[in-house]
Amino acid sequence: MKVLFIGGTGIISSACSELAVSRGIDLYHLNRGTSAELRPVSGVKTIKADIRNSDETLTALGDHQFDVVVNWITFTTEQLQHDIDIFSSRTKQYVFISTAALYETPPSRLPITEETPLSNPYWEYARKKIAVEESLREAYLETGFPYTIVRPSHTYDKTLIPLQGGITTLMRIKQGLPVISHGDGASVWTLTHHKDFAKGLVGLLGKAEAINEAYHITSDEWLSWDNIFRHMGSAMGIEPNLVHIPSDIIARYDQVFAEGLLGDKSHSMIFDNSKIKTLVPDFSAEIPFEQGAKEIVAWYEADSARQKIDPYLNGLFDKMIQYHASKG
Repeated sequence: MKVLFIGGTGIISSACSELAVSRGIDLYHLNRGTSAELRPVSGVKTIKADIRNSDETLTALGDHQFDVVVNWITFTTEQLQHDIDIFSSRTKQYVFISTAALYETPPSRLPITEETPLSNPYWEYARKKIAVEESLREAYLETGFPYTIVRPSHTYDKTLIPLQGGITTLMRIKQGLPVISHGDGASVWTLTHHKDFAKGLVGLLGKAEAINEAYHITSDEWLSWDNIFRHMGSAMGIEPNLVHIPSDIIARYDQVFAEGLLGDKSHSMIFDNSKIKTLVPDFSAEIPFEQGAKEIVAWYEADSARQKIDPYLNGLFDKMIQYHASKG
């Protein structure tokens, strides 16, 4: 099977690339060749081009035909139309990487299934993904464009700290400083290791049954945010000093926080993975976040250059915590 990944070097796509190659897939990456050093994957053929430049892309592709094209970096309907124009005659399956953030927010019921309504009034990113999905369905009805939608949730590797504030928050834990766990810390969240996600995604490639269908691929492990903090602290041998502040108050301090919290992380999200497991029976999420947290901490502690605190965020956290304490 001949497969093209547009992108291919990111947190999720690199793990999918490694698994695809290990399973004998003839894998190509189409990208600008500027970010392969962080997550190198051997056995991949690279086509260098900027996917946003149609002439450059068509020249680079030449006569290539693919069984599957997976685009990891399409975010708008305009970009999708660009892909359709280029690949409608070049592939038997086009896989659009969407997001689980587009499901009804807040959810009216759990667990989330692929039939859960798509509606996120808080986050423009999610609304744009919804629009792309709608355009794909229209393209299928009009021309038979062979799409498959995949919706990752919060998927991580050793380089991604799944805490608001990233390395700044991790360093605050390490230094014994207070850190903010939104709400009462009890909302439930799903974190998926990128190697687990890869088993689901690669299992969908070339499956005719997946055409005109959508699948989310997530872990079956559900953790409260307080427990996520505690796993990160435990990986450093430290009990985090947690401060609970309501999400809507946190959101007032920073627009990015507002979108990420109100449009995503402040709401409990657990997923029913029955659909992907039915089509890809070998899919199972086997890596618990307790192990993932150790991988993350080990990677950051291996190089002091990775441990740079953001002065703006650090000061913002102090400001929020001090204000909250004064009102308590």
